Parts: sequence; C-alpha cells; structure tokens
Amino acid sequence: MPERQIVLDTETTGLDPAQGHRIIEIGCIELVNRRQTDRRFHTYLQPDRAIDEGAVRVHGITNDFLADKPRFPDIADPFLDFVRDAELIIHNAPFDLGFLNHELQLCGRGQVVLEQLCAVEDTLRLARQRHPGQRNSLDALCKRYNIDNSQRTLHGALLDAEILADVYLAMTRQQSSMFEPEMTNSELLRNNEVRETRLARKHAPLLVIQANAEEAAAHADYLNFLDKSSGGPCVWRRLEERYTR
Repeated sequence: MPERQIVLDTETTGLDPAQGHRIIEIGCIELVNRRQTDRRFHTYLQPDRAIDEGAVRVHGITNDFLADKPRFPDIADPFLDFVRDAELIIHNAPFDLGFLNHELQLCGRGQVVLEQLCAVEDTLRLARQRHPGQRNSLDALCKRYNIDNSQRTLHGALLDAEILADVYLAMTRQQSSMFEPEMTNSELLRNNEVRETRLARKHAPLLVIQANAEEAAAHADYLNFLDKSSGGPCVWRRLEERYTR
C-alpha cells in the first residue's frame, strides 16, 4: 500500500479552545510515498465569535472576511474523509489536534478523536530531538534547511502546510532512502560516475615530500634520544619495525 501522509496546519481565533476559541482556517497537503500530490484540503471557517487582536496580527484574517464562510459542521465530513487513515504531519501537534478534536466535539462528533483515525508525527518534537537547545520554529527550520519562506509575511494554514511539507521532507531525507524506488544498473553506474567525478574535483592530489639525508639523520638521532629516555624502543621505533617487516 502507498504511504499516505497529510501535512496539516490550522489558524484560530486565539490560543485555547477551553476559552471558547475556534478554528478559522484549515490547510492540508497530501504526500504519497514522500511526494506531493495535487490533492489539497483548504477552507476558511466562520467561528461565530470575535478573533483576538493578537491573532489577527499573526494571520491577518478578520471577522469581516469570514462572515460568509462555512462553519465547521459544514465541512466536518469532507475533512474527516480527507485525513482518515493517513499519517498527520503537524508542527506542534497538540495545539492543532486540541482545536480539531474540540470542534468535532462541538458539532456532535465527540466519539471521533483524530489520534484514533490517524497516526501523528509532531515535527516540533522531531526537530527538538534532532536539534536540542536550538530554535525549532517553522521559520528557524526553514533557515536551517534552506527552505524558501519569503512569502510567509503572515501565517496562513495552507501556505504553512506547504512550507512544513518541504521542511519535513528535508528533515527526514536520510531515513527515507530505504523507501526510495530501486535504481537500474545504468542509473547506479551513472550515479557512481558522478560521485567519483565530484570526489576527484574536491580532493587535489596529495604532495609527498621525502626527507633529505640530513633530515633523516636528525630524525634518527632524536629517536635514539627517545629510546634512552624511555628505557626501550619508543613508539616511533615500534611503528617503524611494524611497517618495515
């Protein structure tokens, strides 16, 4: 079966669903076998409450913009159908899952918990494991992995999901090699030729300068001094004996 993953992000009216805050945007990107497909799930939502001013400064979404948008119950089934049985890739997963599960509960689907429908990979937890003690925000990871986030002047669920997909693939690239398609013999040969060419260009031939007679005599005198000081053959003498047998 193909490995199906959904990179997911949300925007909200505030920070805590327990204080009545709601989801106002959901953005999802589909990956199949670590490749982006054309399938997306994206919607804005009418929260039926005011958006905190601090949240508006982060994502730029206003209540006026959301006035004619659907409510979560209107999109719950299509959303669940889109993510079901996939692995969810989320940055700071407890935040988004807390809001999504709260919305499912509010619309009468309290028996549905996303963690039971989907496996979850928290990229913030993963980044902290790989880069302990460093900043692991999405912007910081973009800088670390050379991901272009120049369009991210404001947060947006779909844009952030697209950026997170690139970050996740870059962050997990080494462990994915076992899942990559097998290469043909000609492809392997071509890759080896390219690798050998790169190595040849990277490393110049080593220049070996032999000691002259005077330098060799001075070296022998110093080894004799070390032999007397250590009461036996010094390390250099033992190495010479080993490699001249």
